Amino acid sequence: MPDNTPAAQPAPVRIAQITDTHLYADPNGALLGLNTRRCLQAVIELALQSGGADLVVASGDLAHDGTVEAYRQVRTCFSRIGAAVCCLPGNHDEAGALREHLNQNGFHSIRSRCLGAWQLVFLDSTVAGSEGGHLAASELEALDAALQDRPDAPALVCLHHQPVEIGSRWLDTMKVDNPEAFFAIIDRHPQVRAVVWGHVHQAFEQRRNEVMLLATPSTCLQFLPGSEQFAVEQIPPGFRWLDLYPDGSLQTGIKRLPQMPGTIDLSARGY
Repeated sequence: MPDNTPAAQPAPVRIAQITDTHLYADPNGALLGLNTRRCLQAVIELALQSGGADLVVASGDLAHDGTVEAYRQVRTCFSRIGAAVCCLPGNHDEAGALREHLNQNGFHSIRSRCLGAWQLVFLDSTVAGSEGGHLAASELEALDAALQDRPDAPALVCLHHQPVEIGSRWLDTMKVDNPEAFFAIIDRHPQVRAVVWGHVHQAFEQRRNEVMLLATPSTCLQFLPGSEQFAVEQIPPGFRWLDLYPDGSLQTGIKRLPQMPGTIDLSARGY
C-alpha cells in the first residue's frame, strides 16, 4: 500500500524580535513609571517559556540614556536567553557605544547574517540628534549589495524606524524620511519576504506586494495606535516571534505578558 501520509515540513528557525527596551545605567530606572529592566526581564522569561529562540533581533532603543552602564545592563538581561543577539541602534541609543559594547561574546552589531536558509540584513536608520529616521546612501548601497550577494536566499530586513506610515500622526513624523529609495531596492529583490522594525511601541502588520511589513511592541510601555498626539495604551508589553522555514515561508505572531508589569504615568505628554 502506498504511504499517503504528508511529509513533515522541515523545522523552521525561530527569531525573537525584542525591541525598545529603554534601559538605564541605574537598574531601577523607570520610563513613565515602569521599571524598564524588570519589564525586559519579564518579557525575556516569556520568550524562554515560549520555546526560546535560535537568534534574537534587538531592534533599537536598547538604552534610554545611551550610557556604557546601560549597555552592560542590556548584555546582562539578554544573556539569559542563551542565543546570539543581533543589535540595531535606535534614536535613543548612542550608536558608537552600542557598536562597541554589543559586538562581542554573543552580541553582534553587523550588516548581515545567515540563519538556516535565510539571510538577515540589518540597517541603521538613525540620525544623530534626531528622533526621526533616514537611510543614508551607504546603508542603501549595503542593503542592495547584501541582497545581490545571496539572491536565492529568502531575506528578512531589519531596522529601527518604520518605513511606512502606521496611522499615528505624531509617530509618522518620525518615520524613515526616504522610503521610496528603500522600497526601490526591496522591489528589485523578490527574495525579500519581510521587513521588521521597532520604534512605534505597538504591533503592526501590513503587506506590500509579497512583502510582510511588521512592527513589534516595546518591552515596556506601548503607544496608543491611531493617536494624533503622544498617548500610551495600557496593554502589556511583549515580543514578536518569527518562524522562518527553509522554503522561504514564515509565520509570525506577538506574545505579551499576562498583565501590566507596573503602573504607567498616564499624565505624561512625552519622554
